[in-house]
Amino acid sequence: MPLHVHTAKALAALGAAALLTAGLTGPAAAAPSALASFPPGYCHASSLDPATTHPDPNCTPGALNPDVTQATIHQTICVAGYSSSIRPPSTYTTALKKQQIVEYGYTDTSLSSYEEDHFIPLSLGGAPRDPANLWPEPGGSPNPKDGIEFKLYKAVCADQVTLAAAQHAIVTDWTTADQIIP
Repeated sequence: MPLHVHTAKALAALGAAALLTAGLTGPAAAAPSALASFPPGYCHASSLDPATTHPDPNCTPGALNPDVTQATIHQTICVAGYSSSIRPPSTYTTALKKQQIVEYGYTDTSLSSYEEDHFIPLSLGGAPRDPANLWPEPGGSPNPKDGIEFKLYKAVCADQVTLAAAQHAIVTDWTTADQIIP
């Protein structure tokens, strides 16, 4: 299954094209700047439990910000305020969340029941606006994934873990991703 175009390019730039194996096909293969669109109920979260849920890899495989590489982490993600400086406006994320709640087939359609989450967090070089990196994660904010993301971010900025390894760990299984930290 082919990788999402931005994901494949970013991973190739990192020399880690095998990091993500989930591909984006079908209706979402459109340009990443456009809101991807899936039929209602096409996507499925692994569970509704915020402590274990994962996005559908066909709908939300993750996407990387090409401006963030191992060579640029100390000028990008490791600079205080970086994530907030590139976070998309709530008008964008709320519109996307409404669309994706339908696409994920959630029976609870209350916006407050979900966080529009960056699968690969901004603090680990995730693409800020790419729908392939955003999904309606069950539960509010903060959520259990946030603590793991912060531990990985600190380890990357302390040069204990590579950026590519942290990204790979998040995409593979965020619930165990912090196990790569020495």
